[in-house]
Amino acid sequence: MGSKFDIEFTGSNDFGLWKVKMKTVLIHNKCVEGRSTNVGESLCLGDKVLREVAKETNTAAMWTKLDSLYMTKSMA
Repeated sequence: MGSKFDIEFTGSNDFGLWKVKMKTVLIHNKCVEGRSTNVGESLCLGDKVLREVAKETNTAAMWTKLDSLYMTKSMA
């Protein structure tokens, strides 16, 4: 099963977010070395949310950050 990622940099969108998404895909596909969050999880986030967790270095840290930011808000 293949995956398609819509990661196009047009010059008018946010280069910083594009860079995070592109690096995640490259690491996932073993094109570059590095540690990243799970590609499926990080690329399923909207741009605003991705900005909040982009500096997290692993999936557990990303989920902890997401919980701290959004769990109490959604339970109300």
